[in-house]
Amino acid sequence: MWNEPTEEELNKLPALYETETADPLETLIHQHYFIGSSDWFISEYSPAERLFFGYTILNNDLLNSEWGYISLDELRNINIRGIQVDRDLYWRVRSAGKVEKIKAAYDLKGF
Repeated sequence: MWNEPTEEELNKLPALYETETADPLETLIHQHYFIGSSDWFISEYSPAERLFFGYTILNNDLLNSEWGYISLDELRNINIRGIQVDRDLYWRVRSAGKVEKIKAAYDLKGF
């Protein structure tokens, strides 16, 4: 993984289930990972399980995008012909509804 987060950065993320009662589009997205046309938008993290919770869009397929659990170790191990998942170092925390791709997916699905 390029630009891998430090343990300190990971520990600043909300814990798993901490934001589960929030409106999905109001949930804060703290980190963004990507490779090609696939994106992982991270809202929570469990250090013990090394598990994220967030919104995933694979291959720009907005219709089948969804909220779910994402293994940090699996993201770290993705390697497609020498290209690895990258962390967006310029990402600024914002609600899911303010993330263009997530908003487009919700609009497409009619939510």
